[in-house]
Amino acid sequence: MSNTPSPSTLQTTKRGVEVIRDPLLNKGTAFTHSERDALQLHGLLPPQVSTPELQARRAYTAIMDEDKPLDRYVALLALQDRNEHLFYKVLMENMATLMPIVYTPTVGLACQNFSHVFQRARGLWLNPGMRGHLREALQNAVGQRNIRLIVATDNESILGIGDQGAGGMAISVGKLALYVAGAGINPGETLPISLDVGTNNQSLLDDDLYLGWRQPRITGDEYNSFIDEFVTAVREVCPQALLQWEDFRKDNALSILQRHRQDTLSFNDDIQGTGAVALAGLFSALRISDTRLTDQRIVIHGAGAAGMGISNQIRAALHSHGLPDDEIPSRLAVLDSRGLLVDDTPFRDAYKADLAWPAALAASHGLEDAQDRQLQAVVARYKPTVLIGTSGQPGAFTEAMAAAMCENTERPIILPFSNPTDYSEARPEDLIRWTRGRALVATGSPFAPVEYNGATYKIGQGNNVFIFPGLGLGALLANSAVVTDDMVTAASQACADAVNEDELAAGMLYPDIERLRDVSAQVARAVAGQALQEGIANTAAEQVEAHLADSLWDPAYPQITAT
Repeated sequence: MSNTPSPSTLQTTKRGVEVIRDPLLNKGTAFTHSERDALQLHGLLPPQVSTPELQARRAYTAIMDEDKPLDRYVALLALQDRNEHLFYKVLMENMATLMPIVYTPTVGLACQNFSHVFQRARGLWLNPGMRGHLREALQNAVGQRNIRLIVATDNESILGIGDQGAGGMAISVGKLALYVAGAGINPGETLPISLDVGTNNQSLLDDDLYLGWRQPRITGDEYNSFIDEFVTAVREVCPQALLQWEDFRKDNALSILQRHRQDTLSFNDDIQGTGAVALAGLFSALRISDTRLTDQRIVIHGAGAAGMGISNQIRAALHSHGLPDDEIPSRLAVLDSRGLLVDDTPFRDAYKADLAWPAALAASHGLEDAQDRQLQAVVARYKPTVLIGTSGQPGAFTEAMAAAMCENTERPIILPFSNPTDYSEARPEDLIRWTRGRALVATGSPFAPVEYNGATYKIGQGNNVFIFPGLGLGALLANSAVVTDDMVTAASQACADAVNEDELAAGMLYPDIERLRDVSAQVARAVAGQALQEGIANTAAEQVEAHLADSLWDPAYPQITAT
């Protein structure tokens, strides 16, 4: 991998204001007197030289002085726009506090208000009016840089809040910030992209401040040809880059993944990343309950991209754990908004047929009729030991369901994964109280610890941030041509293995977010190792270890000299 770590020295031809306006060169008040001499900065900065520690304290205090989450987001992004090293220093030293600002749940507000809080263009916007010239636009954005990592979204299915038009760029920017903070990717080698194919969000189209392509969304062959032209441009302009697909509508997400995963180093975080992080949480819960995966009865409430990804990942794990293929359906039930998926019902989305139960299996549990196939009835009659939520329906998990699960298993596993926070299927404090502390709980958004009956239960966050930085880094370290299903499974197992005994004892199913870099390195090592095992890696194992030991990007300021 050619990912460049932070250099200890850096040369530049820029002088004066040009230096200060470059966020990867700017040190603000931390420029030394000798650097100010060489770079012609005297008079452009206050006279006192600050240490990075003082700068970080000042910046963090200013951010936290803002009362509203969106205002904190704007302040944090403004810091990134003027001084990337300081931005990442502040973020990495305060991950537990700032990750919910730079990403879920506050980034949802940032998407909704993108055109109203816009300050500076970051990344690349591509729209249908540029067809035939996407390669040229991408080359203009890349310049002389060696781009190794792209996060691209078409903005249609943002965090449970749907079509946000050009505002989805906040998702790509936020994901890349977590790649840098969590996996040590050089920020100069990343590129966020909004595939702005229009919007069907009428409130955006009617907003005179809206900055996006002010047209209805393109669909069908027109949409597919636009995506294909984009992928071709990426392969030609950024041949060493990994492309992460983000927040596409479920049918488009699956179609694009199937069409391009073999010809482009890529993965879809909503499908594969979500599936892997859910499976990791399940593995951790099984460590606590001392039970086997093949003995579980699992219900997934929500059959969108996330539910599909989780279902596929669990099915693959059941197969790898030795469960015969004809028994796998009996271990996993999936529901959409109409209820349990059963093959006696036609599906508008073709992929749901692969998730559906045989009608005979539904009948064996007394679930013959459509009205009997809603979540409450499925929980009562199927008697699940695991309940996973990806429905975006707040309050979908009830006290009656939790009580029913306690009748079937000593330690029910309940994972309300929908985010942002207000969309969670249940709140952890309710789940702990309803089950008298027996439930093993993780959520998709951050929640405070729960106090119950004299004990404190820490709530692990099943955030894809525990998967995608390490998965992406591992694929790049291996110089793999593709991201395989087994590489994703390796990421899942490594994430679960990273949860330490103290965290498990506190009820956490995921690691503490402050350990993200270590977790990402462990995941990357497993992913690269799997690629080596499959014979698709173009890097030796010792090179992977050398990079993880010495070459991750760090936000320490380089010494800047003039040329």
